[in-house]
Amino acid sequence: MTLRELADLLGCRLEGDGDLLITRVADLVSAGPGDVTFFFNPKYARALAETRASAVIAADDVPVPVPAAALRTREPYVAFARALALLHPQPAPPAGVHPTAVIDPTAVLGEDVSVGPYACVGAAAVVGARTSIRAHVTIGDGAVIGDDCLLHPHVSVRERVTLGHRVVVQDHAVIGSDGFGFAADATGTMIKIPQVGTVVVGDDVEIGVSTAIDRPPIGATVIGAGSKIDNLVQIGHGVELGERVILVSQVGIAGSTSVGAGTILAGQVGVAGHLTIGKGVRATAQTGIPNSLPDKAFVSGYPAIDNRDWLKASAIFRTLPALRKQVADLQRRLVTLEGAATPSAADVDESGSER
Repeated sequence: MTLRELADLLGCRLEGDGDLLITRVADLVSAGPGDVTFFFNPKYARALAETRASAVIAADDVPVPVPAAALRTREPYVAFARALALLHPQPAPPAGVHPTAVIDPTAVLGEDVSVGPYACVGAAAVVGARTSIRAHVTIGDGAVIGDDCLLHPHVSVRERVTLGHRVVVQDHAVIGSDGFGFAADATGTMIKIPQVGTVVVGDDVEIGVSTAIDRPPIGATVIGAGSKIDNLVQIGHGVELGERVILVSQVGIAGSTSVGAGTILAGQVGVAGHLTIGKGVRATAQTGIPNSLPDKAFVSGYPAIDNRDWLKASAIFRTLPALRKQVADLQRRLVTLEGAATPSAADVDESGSER
């Protein structure tokens, strides 16, 4: 398409030759004629200055090198995402059921559903219109999958789980696995607590590779609409995520914790059970959260403290070896000074008074 057509579709302001033909999106370094590239992070200013791309998607105040045209927008990252979708559309599998798939006679498939090789859809399961079920996916009895969903290979949606519309689940994720619940009897034997609850996933959620979302013994684990969950995330039974929560890779949330809307937990954040995490909370990577947090808290470290306090503490931590040496030197000097100040036996008369 022409650059002018692309600008119109993205809602960007065009600067430069609108008749340029654009065929793909490329990074700043590898881009050449016919490519549109993207600039957002100031760290790549040098690459921007040297790019050979025909056009650059950039914010209004970013200087773009002359000979490149510019697509100006207040949201360059969003425009970049939409440009990728327009110029690199992903092929959709054909509607229909592969001969090797196993579909229970009581299951209901909506219009234009695609079911891939060796997929299995259980009794009384419902799959919405235009949903794509890739190879080796398992959908349990009574599960409900909304419209326009995409389940990648080897996904497991367990019995009675509900997925909303436009949900994307990446490879090997398990939704509705048994929660980790056991009760010790008088002999110390661990008795499994049946996990007969469910998982309810809202609309427009994406769930990453090998993520596990557990079902509780009663009630439901809830994933709010618009939430984005990265790879290798563990969500314990009875957890409730609000809308638009972002969980980056290797986050772990223990059971019965509530996470407010708009919260962002960075990589390897751990959250204890039975807590309330407020709305709009941010936790930096490897933070451990043992206590509830108010709305808009910004925390780091373990145990989690205010990010500004953590930055100060971490700066001190790096100087601890030098501080230890300084303290040891001061202690030795103090002992020496105290020894010099103590009167000797020659300076004390027979009555015990100093001369």
